Amino acid sequence: MGRTEEFQELRPLLFSIAYRILGSVGEAEDAVQETWLRFEASPTPPRSAKAFLSAVVTRLSIDVLRSARVRREEYVGQWLPEPLLSDPYEDPARSAELADSVSVAALLLLERLSPLERAVFVLREVFAFGFPEVAVAVGRSEAACRQLVVRARRHMAEGRPRFSADRREREELASGFFDALREGDVAGLQRLLAADVAMVGDGGGRAPQLARAVIGAENVARVLATASVLVARIDVTFEPHEINGQPGAIFRDRDGRVLHTLALDVLDGRIQAVRLVINPDKLGHLGPVADAWAVDREARKARRPVR
Repeated sequence: MGRTEEFQELRPLLFSIAYRILGSVGEAEDAVQETWLRFEASPTPPRSAKAFLSAVVTRLSIDVLRSARVRREEYVGQWLPEPLLSDPYEDPARSAELADSVSVAALLLLERLSPLERAVFVLREVFAFGFPEVAVAVGRSEAACRQLVVRARRHMAEGRPRFSADRREREELASGFFDALREGDVAGLQRLLAADVAMVGDGGGRAPQLARAVIGAENVARVLATASVLVARIDVTFEPHEINGQPGAIFRDRDGRVLHTLALDVLDGRIQAVRLVINPDKLGHLGPVADAWAVDREARKARRPVR
């Protein structure tokens, strides 16, 4: 097998590693492309293409994450990962770990870790790399990597919810949620939301966004229902779609351009969080992006009492 074929076979794995470390589709794709250039330029074929490529993409991702941390500290409003519609890497033996690790909730927990902790956790806990491979990938001793994993596990466990939802429960709740959203049904939405549900938006200063998180079932239901009825008047539509392995939807303007995504966290029989990515810089990989400011202005003009 030639280098090109080896690389293409491993590309889904490389992207999946990079995305979990970076939380950015664009940055992950850039890291994978740079990994290919280094692989192509290496004078002798490595003993293991998988080990070599995984190490390169991991180190590149760590470097990018370190620089990105400064930008995220200065980020306007709530930072959320770029929405991922489908994970290209599949491994039946790791399906549960892969699905959990790509959720928005898990990626936000990973933000608590140092870049090294994050990389080691992803390689070891998500992709089941052996400690010798992890050590080579991050340039640390096996003993140091074991300590990093212990710390990362502790940080992740502290933030994880006590209950999880199975796929059928998620799908049923999501179906009811989107039916109620289409109807602007405040009571129907409220029944599906946890009492302390939080709704956050990520405009990044580049699009209209929530001034602050909306907290509480009644408040979130009312805001969602009112907004849904309002934007429907200007032909904004949505289609349910998995976002980061969880129930969600893509919203589009009347010309079919992407306006924002919405993702739901479903736990313990209720929707615990509603997260909207509105920042146009995070939506380009989904297709042509709408002018959110223009849509907002049109919606304001169309506003009239909702009965």
